[in-house]
Amino acid sequence: MSLQPGEVVRLSERVRRIVAPNPGVFTGPGTNTYLIGSTEGAVCVLDPGPPEASHAEAILAACGGCIGRIAVTHTHPDHSPGVQLLKVHCDEIIGRLARHPESQDPKFQPGIAPEHDDVISGPDYTLRVVHTPGHASNHLCYLLEEEGMLFTGDHIMNGSTVVIPPRDGSMSEYLDSLKLLRDYPIRQLAPGHGELMDNPGEVVDGLIAHRLRREAKVHERLGRFEAPVDLEQLVVSVYDDVDARLHRIAVSSLHSHLIRLAELGRARETPEGWCCVE
Repeated sequence: MSLQPGEVVRLSERVRRIVAPNPGVFTGPGTNTYLIGSTEGAVCVLDPGPPEASHAEAILAACGGCIGRIAVTHTHPDHSPGVQLLKVHCDEIIGRLARHPESQDPKFQPGIAPEHDDVISGPDYTLRVVHTPGHASNHLCYLLEEEGMLFTGDHIMNGSTVVIPPRDGSMSEYLDSLKLLRDYPIRQLAPGHGELMDNPGEVVDGLIAHRLRREAKVHERLGRFEAPVDLEQLVVSVYDDVDARLHRIAVSSLHSHLIRLAELGRARETPEGWCCVE
């Protein structure tokens, strides 16, 4: 299946995908917009992406000029701003606001802010809302119950791990949200970036194991420093298995790991930097 921007690719009986023209370090080949449902005028557009006119036009054309509703997984700039270009063509905007405004879409205003386990129904689809904070406090996944397809936004991406920002995000919440997915009958993962994944259990367990290994490494490397250490020094040691050009990005997740270790009583932040407790 192609991941070319602008192309409408059918993934299943009820789901099509259009990739936005915003490839990059954080977005991979681009943001995936999913069109859910096959009844004209009642399609749910999930994550309309950045405010790109060509992408909005492709979405609208694929929906026959009328959209049933728009739902977003979270309000980072590559997922929700496209709402502004499409909202005049639909009556219902679904999503939640984040706890902190930094790096969020400031124009997003949902008409419906769903709670965890709420159900959104269309003529031929049922979406169950799964609140999955971690990457963002307002992050939602949506389970298409008829097909067992989980739209994961940035909770799970294909090809890379997600950044966990230390203010609006939380490493502890992220791990708990991953474990939560084990309770749902998921057959496929439809990520916000990258291709479909057919082995959801393995993917989820692999991500949990990866984060816990990284956490253990953070603690071990922190213990090597006799004096408190700052993030810029520590990232070089902890992420020595990652291209140094990505260390600037890795600092955010490193910080979130340290906050989690502090919550567990295994690290402590001082005015001079971070130090190991045990």
